[in-house]
Amino acid sequence: MIALSPRPTKCNWGTVSFASTLYIHPILDLLVAKVPPDWQVEIRLGLQEALVNAAKHGNQLDPGKTVIVQYAIMANQCTWLITDKGAGFAPKCCCEEDPYSLLPEEDSETGRGLCLLYQIFDQVDWNEEGTQLKLTKNRN
Repeated sequence: MIALSPRPTKCNWGTVSFASTLYIHPILDLLVAKVPPDWQVEIRLGLQEALVNAAKHGNQLDPGKTVIVQYAIMANQCTWLITDKGAGFAPKCCCEEDPYSLLPEEDSETGRGLCLLYQIFDQVDWNEEGTQLKLTKNRN
């Protein structure tokens, strides 16, 4: 189930929530609909990674838990707040400094998505609990 709750504010924030599933195509369609066309492909890729991580790693694909996305698409900036109901996450990468020196050999299948987020978005921040990810893309 997908729930929409646009909130009329001067920043035009909207909210969408969905049960933890990997079927996120309609959510992605909604989240990139008002993104500038030249950003849509890469933003969609980054949001897909973030939503899959929230549903799969945060909520353990438990359909009783939801992922909540708050978003604001403004003229100079786009922001997404992605919140899961999981135990939390402590990112252990420094992709923002050197995305290519992140992973030891034995860990080669993890962390790629995090580096992708740092490459696509201008800001990538977690709350203290590690249950909310803030992604921001600035228009230059």
